[in-house]
Amino acid sequence: MKGLFKSKPKTPVDLVRQTRALLIYADSSANSSDIPHSKREDKMSELGKLIRELKSILYGNSESEPVSEACAQLTQEFFKENTLRLLIICLPKLNLEARKDATQVVANLQRQQVQSRLIACDYLEANIDLMDLLVTGYENTDMALHYGAMLRECIRHQSVARYLLESDHVKKFFDYIQLPNFDIAADAAATFKELLTRHKSTVAEFLLKNYDWFFAEYNSKLLESTNYITRRQAIKLLGDMLLDRSNSAVMTRYVSSRDNLRILMNLLRESSKSIQIEAFHVFKLFAANQNKPADIVSILVANRSKLLRLFADFKTDKEDEQFEADKSQVVKEIAALEPK
Repeated sequence: MKGLFKSKPKTPVDLVRQTRALLIYADSSANSSDIPHSKREDKMSELGKLIRELKSILYGNSESEPVSEACAQLTQEFFKENTLRLLIICLPKLNLEARKDATQVVANLQRQQVQSRLIACDYLEANIDLMDLLVTGYENTDMALHYGAMLRECIRHQSVARYLLESDHVKKFFDYIQLPNFDIAADAAATFKELLTRHKSTVAEFLLKNYDWFFAEYNSKLLESTNYITRRQAIKLLGDMLLDRSNSAVMTRYVSSRDNLRILMNLLRESSKSIQIEAFHVFKLFAANQNKPADIVSILVANRSKLLRLFADFKTDKEDEQFEADKSQVVKEIAALEPK
């Protein structure tokens, strides 16, 4: 007889609606002293279970793969109303496990297509202020890694990346990357890299339009930072940006500056092999430039013997034919320079 009264399994739409109802409760009850503590605890525990069920539908579990139809229904219902906004706002009120699950749910939803459309993108374009919440999450030690992971997934959408690059938020990353908390600083650096490498045409447009202030900040705060990890990440990212074909106009401008050359030559002299190697990949662009300004030529000529001595002993840990070919080309260029 028992089997006759089994409750019907919840559909993805039911799960989202119940989650939304409990998020509204969590949001409105946060500052209410009328609700008994035990009742609030029960509701929050139920909310955590629902978020876990949403995650299980989107990612599958040990017994089953995700079902695309169920994922599509969940996604459609999720973005019908303000469930994403509520989830982001209520994240600090969830326990750690529920926060992790919620972060994974938000990340997965950015990739879910409904009738060949990424509806998360449409939703974020209409609710772009949510990016302001996620970025400033780096200032909250407990929330930074959750909000940071969500932010990186949202940057998959070109319109979101463009909004962030055109806002003042991009300037905050120069400070977030140097936060004393190592994990948060590393997470901010990963987001900064995603922002500056994922959408080529948007990034190229941003760098050309904001060249002066951006590279002034990049050089002084990151490449000349006193923190070894900051310098190492910054020189690697600089190489990734300048060596990308989309940024050829930016690269040409960067390698025509004596100040930039001075910074790169200092990085070549670092005791860290990894910084030296990454600095070389940018320095070779200065050497390869066939239209070197006179002041660049005179600096290279004045430092020729030091540079040639440095490159004579310059090796990667593993054999690297491309590196050796680049190095011999740079040595050839420098040796042949005539003062202008």
